[in-house]
Amino acid sequence: MKKQLLAAAILAAMATMQAQAGALDDGNLSISGFGTVGVAQSNSDTAQFVRYNQSEGVADSPRIGLDTNLGLQATYKMNDWLSGTVQVLTRRGPEGNFGTDLTWGFLKAKINDEVSVRVGRVVVPTFLISDYQNVGYANTMMRPPIELYAQNPIENSDGADINFQRAFGDLNFTAQAFVGVSRGKLFVSSGSGSVATYRAPAAGISVSGEYGPFVVRAAHARADMEIDDITSLNTLSSTLTAVGFGKLASDLNFKDGKKIAFTSVGMTMDWNNIVLQTEYAQRRAKEPVYLADTNSWYAMAGYRVGKFVPYYAHSTVKGAGSSVSVPAAFAAAPAALRGAVNTLTGAQEQTTDLVGVRWDFAKSLALKVQVDRVKPEAKSGYLIHAPAAGTTKAINVVAVGVDFVF
Repeated sequence: MKKQLLAAAILAAMATMQAQAGALDDGNLSISGFGTVGVAQSNSDTAQFVRYNQSEGVADSPRIGLDTNLGLQATYKMNDWLSGTVQVLTRRGPEGNFGTDLTWGFLKAKINDEVSVRVGRVVVPTFLISDYQNVGYANTMMRPPIELYAQNPIENSDGADINFQRAFGDLNFTAQAFVGVSRGKLFVSSGSGSVATYRAPAAGISVSGEYGPFVVRAAHARADMEIDDITSLNTLSSTLTAVGFGKLASDLNFKDGKKIAFTSVGMTMDWNNIVLQTEYAQRRAKEPVYLADTNSWYAMAGYRVGKFVPYYAHSTVKGAGSSVSVPAAFAAAPAALRGAVNTLTGAQEQTTDLVGVRWDFAKSLALKVQVDRVKPEAKSGYLIHAPAAGTTKAINVVAVGVDFVF
């Protein structure tokens, strides 16, 4: 029944938006949308597989919340140099239910043919596919690999960005710089799971080049992440302070804001029916904080056969050290307390191998079937609601979905 209701809601929203567009359009209004109706199931009942920042995933029964979403976008051109864009996205999030967020909301001023400025809410360009990572139809795989895309929680920023585009012969070059403040909620998987609220002034830059079938993009961003309501961390900090390790407690938490840097480089290729996509990223703490430094990457290869694209991908995330220096005196602390700190500062490590096929069976519609074999290696990887002792047991996830755009 839930699946039928969700499908009906999506179809109704599509019909309503198209009808309103026809009634309101004066030649300057454009309305579009995208979405996915998907179902997934794993072979495990001891832990759940999720996309990033979901508090409810899939286990050993079919569920629709993993990949299903609906996005609607409207752009109004006020004159030759000024326009406005709004995009909302409905999906399952950190609080376990389907919610709707404003993902884009900006005014765009065209300075000249090469330079434009946007003011408002924009998606930050930290990943290869940041601009369209939630648009299933625009991607070969069912979903961006969590091993890399979970490393940076900031999706959008309220502020401004400037964009520069120029063609150098057959090379199309783009540069983007942004500054603003990101706010949102994060699902914290430790313990029984909780939801924390963050605020993060952020800035960054990305550059990309398109040459024939190749697109290359590099990005760097920094954020001053502030979070003061991670329940399990606050409890540990209070205990550390009470036994004389207040500096260590302060180093671990985000209460006063901690600077985090994220760097990525990626490439896509679509040439002679061969489809390739790869990306590498590093996350580094620039101040002491419990969040571990990581290196992550993935690579995907597919081959187009008519309307079908079978593909394979491998992705992995590994720890790259900790920014927290534990004082020598901490060696005399109770074993349970030392274990809690060591566990907290360790990285979640995981690898995934996946195979799938995409079938563009109709105009603006694509059917995907994908099987992931997920191997958590440390701290249960990115599986949630795992046993307290953790799990390193590989699980298989089967997903089927229909992507659409309109």
